[in-house]
Amino acid sequence: VDDDDQFRRMVQRTLERAGYEVEPAANGKEALARFEARPPDLVLTDLVMPEKEGLETILALRQKWKTPRIIAMSGGGRNLPEEYLEAARVLGVAATLEKPFATKDLLTAVRSVLERPSSP
Repeated sequence: VDDDDQFRRMVQRTLERAGYEVEPAANGKEALARFEARPPDLVLTDLVMPEKEGLETILALRQKWKTPRIIAMSGGGRNLPEEYLEAARVLGVAATLEKPFATKDLLTAVRSVLERPSSP
């Protein structure tokens, strides 16, 4: 989930080349609708977005489904990225990535989170 089209496509291509199926979304509102229709194994979400930003999206996912695996990404905005990522950690995300990040770091985070047992 990312409002930056170019960044979203780069993440999608990286993950698809690694063998993952990807369902992109441009904002939290779109992501929640897609999650409702077909819950994914993992949600990667930016934190600073229009429509429904990442922290709101994480809260909505947690309220409805309780246990989705989530990786939060942020390059910051008006605040430092670490402030947004710390807020996401408090909400229980499985991992965080500070933008910009290397594709190897993305793939390592995704593999690590998906290898962990899902919460009941």
